This record gives sequence, structure tokens and C-alpha cells, in this order.
Amino acid sequence: MYADTLTGHSAKVMAAKFLGSTFIVTGSYDRTLKIWNLKNCTETKFAGSCCNDLVTVDSFSFISGHIDKKIRFWDVRTADGTGNDILMQGKITSLDLSKDGWYLLSCVRDDDTINLLDLRQNRIVRTYRHDNFKVGWEWARVAFNPSGSRLAAGSADGSVFIWSINGPLEKVLKDPKGSGATVTAVSWHPVTSTLASVDRAKKCTIWSNA
Repeated sequence: MYADTLTGHSAKVMAAKFLGSTFIVTGSYDRTLKIWNLKNCTETKFAGSCCNDLVTVDSFSFISGHIDKKIRFWDVRTADGTGNDILMQGKITSLDLSKDGWYLLSCVRDDDTINLLDLRQNRIVRTYRHDNFKVGWEWARVAFNPSGSRLAAGSADGSVFIWSINGPLEKVLKDPKGSGATVTAVSWHPVTSTLASVDRAKKCTIWSNA
């Protein structure tokens, strides 16, 4: 199997997502976003801030989260962003988009919150927090479950918090034999309620019926 290496960023690449079926968009700590045609970079967007994560909305638009506390909205058919930036309360560690494309999750490290944005209104409609929940990593990833009814996030103490999308904290998962290392990312199985989490101790944990 042959694989191409796409070269062009001058710092860490933090996120890469397909943009339609023939393009890829990447976000980097070099403060740029690049669009690739699977062979070469076709366009560079100058974001002005290090990108921690991004999501693609459709074949023409994507959203990026940055350490300058801004969520930026982009359209590949225009030279610059759309101008609909949203300023959050701290560094944005990750983004996740619901399957219907209506809601966006944003994890903010400085105030240890996860925010739900309604993209139809371009505003925050709910904030998730808990006294014991601490975002322990600059690039901590959060995720919607497949149905978009719940969300999961890892905490600095090695536990995984699961909220209902409507607000209440449903459960906290913690391995009694675990290392207690910061959970850096979570990912749901695409069909079932099984959840995977990884931590800074290089351990992957599979939670069945999470």
C-alpha cells in the first residue's frame, strides 16, 4: 500500500479532517490551516492563533478552535474566515460536531467547562461543569455519542465524565486499578454505547455500556 506524506506546516499538526471526498483540512501550531487535495497544499488560511482542533461541516466549510479562545468559521470559497468568530472563556482544547451538524461541543481548559453551541443561532446554549471535573491537558478531546444524546470528557484525575445533552451529569467512570493519569481523549463506538479512553500513562481503556 502506498501512502503520501503531505508536507507544509512548520509546527505540530494538531488536527486533520476530510473536507468532502477529495480534500483534507489540517490545523497546526504554526497558526495556519491548510487545505490539501490529497497530494499538495492548495490553500493556506492564516488564523492568527495556534489551532488545537477542527471539524468539517460540509464540502466547503469547517470550524477551528484556537488557544486565543476563539472558535473560527471558514468557507473555502472565500479568502478569509466568515467573520462569525465566537470568543470563549479560555483556551479551546477540542471541538466535536453532532451528526446533524446543528450542535458543536467546545472544551475550554481555563475554566474547566464544556460548552454546547447551537450553530443555527451561533451561540452557547448549555455549559457542562462539575467540581471534580478538570481539563488536564492542552489538547483534551471530548465527544458526542453516536445519537448526540450524551457527551463524554476525560478529567485530570483519570476519570471520564458523561453528561446528558440536556444537562445532568449521568455518571463518572474510573478504573480502580488505573494509574490516575490525565485522560486525554475519548471516543464512542459508532453504533453501540461502548466508549474508549486514553490517558497520559499510555493506557487505553474500553468501557462497555458506558
